[in-house]
Amino acid sequence: MKRERLDFLADNPFYTKRFAHYVGRRCRKETVKDLATELALDWDTVKTLEKQYMKAQLAKAGTPGPKAIGVDEISIRKGHTYRIVVSDLVRGRPIWFGGEDRSEKSMAMFYEQLGPKKSRGIRLAVMDMWKPFRNAAAEHAPQAAILFDKFHVMRHLGDALDKVRKSEYARLSGKDRSFIKGQKYTLLSREENLTEQGRKSLRKLLAANKRLNTAYLLKESFGQLWDYNREGWARRFFDNWRESLKWQRLEPYEKFAEMIDRHWEGIAAYCRPENKVSLGFVEGLNNKIRVIQRRAYGLRDEEYLRLKILTCMLPEL
Repeated sequence: MKRERLDFLADNPFYTKRFAHYVGRRCRKETVKDLATELALDWDTVKTLEKQYMKAQLAKAGTPGPKAIGVDEISIRKGHTYRIVVSDLVRGRPIWFGGEDRSEKSMAMFYEQLGPKKSRGIRLAVMDMWKPFRNAAAEHAPQAAILFDKFHVMRHLGDALDKVRKSEYARLSGKDRSFIKGQKYTLLSREENLTEQGRKSLRKLLAANKRLNTAYLLKESFGQLWDYNREGWARRFFDNWRESLKWQRLEPYEKFAEMIDRHWEGIAAYCRPENKVSLGFVEGLNNKIRVIQRRAYGLRDEEYLRLKILTCMLPEL
């Protein structure tokens, strides 16, 4: 006995491909549960149809041959369980999700899947200062320039500012301490992103505490580093910024400056015209992934989470 294969049928023979694509398009904006209720279908059926749709999206997108990649890790569950996400920064989409953790061995899986020929075509790798990512890039794509992601660098500076806030809170008492309490995110946010009430609280805090005022202004000014087009100008700015730390008693900032000095080559790489890429894409993708996880996609099915991430930037079929 033989069963004839009909091209218009989905993997589930009770439904057509056109219906599977309809379900897949709807699931980009709605939860599986809500769509299953509306269409009077089983939850697993809707999920299976959506997975078929996402696989068709990936097949249409083709095999990537990236020139500039962004590397980051995401936590998929509690207990330091990480997976690596690699993005094509030129095409603006994630192209790989995998690994067992954020080790060098896991990062090497990406280059092995990409193949030696396409790995040699990578000219730029944007990442945080995590050493295993750098080592894997140096081994499998030695021709690629390493660029440290601005948002991860600024996050380290934000952590240094928070340590200064904590030390000031511990040092002070009474009314002086009350200005600092509960103002962590007010200090870490950019002023233009705060509400009117948040701006008032920030101005009060900075007026009341000289050290926090200095630390906040130094944090805000450091972002200028990525505006320079020549490495010499960028280095002069950084040296002046570091010099301004003298006599300020900002030990966390001094440690941050030492870290930047050690990793200078990976930061100065952005000054070269050929390395001008959108550094905000990886951070924007991270926000998108967090939204996917909050909607409870993929918590019990890692393959489903992988497909959701790899297709989140692809156009609809």
